[in-house]
Amino acid sequence: MQSVVPKKSLGQHFLKDENIARKIVSSLKANERILEIGPGTGVLTKYLIPVCKDFKAIEIDKEVVGFLEKEFPELENRIINDDFLKCDLNSLFEGSFSIIGNFPYNISSQIFFKIINYQAIIQEIVCMLQKDVAERLAAKPGNKSYGVLTVILGAYYKIKYLFTVNEQVFFPPPKVKSAVIRLERTAEKYPDIDEKLFFNIVKTGFNQRRKTLKNSLRKLWADKINPDDYPVFNKRPEQLTINDFFDLTKILS
Repeated sequence: MQSVVPKKSLGQHFLKDENIARKIVSSLKANERILEIGPGTGVLTKYLIPVCKDFKAIEIDKEVVGFLEKEFPELENRIINDDFLKCDLNSLFEGSFSIIGNFPYNISSQIFFKIINYQAIIQEIVCMLQKDVAERLAAKPGNKSYGVLTVILGAYYKIKYLFTVNEQVFFPPPKVKSAVIRLERTAEKYPDIDEKLFFNIVKTGFNQRRKTLKNSLRKLWADKINPDDYPVFNKRPEQLTINDFFDLTKILS
């Protein structure tokens, strides 16, 4: 553990509890092709190698990459020194794959927006992140935590909150609790709607979440429809299910 120094600028908090590491890895259902984001000291990596047919890891920290190459020589050319947020994920595997990792808290939302762009090839995600973010992603309609990422990710994935992780199992300990969640690609076909409009409706609605959709989406429905003809416009965004947002997109298309 002391061979790699955690860097505050990269939001690094290295997991040191082996039992939790095994529990995280065992939460992954699909293990044919796996991409680990931010492997750090390899606490998950060593449990992933024996169960994965095609494994790769992406790590932005050169010091960590050097450490992992010495620790796991069998992973030669499979540890990618790159920024996940800038990487072309289509080039990594032949076919769909799963993602696992202890996501840096300061960029977890950015990671998920990146995943959305590649949702067609990412079949499952098991990750540890800040507890309040995990709760937000797994929130149900009517909950104050229910928001943009909840809806957009939920359009593609079934999201499940798995378990909470204490601060003391990290080096250095973060100031907040963590949680592990699993996202499984839904078998249902994505509705035939305008995705760009769908994203715009969700983001616009939640940016003014205290307003009814009739008011927050005024620029989108103006000159197209009479919102009074549709009861959904009298609701606030957190009251809508994902299917409601699909229906709303079809109305405004």
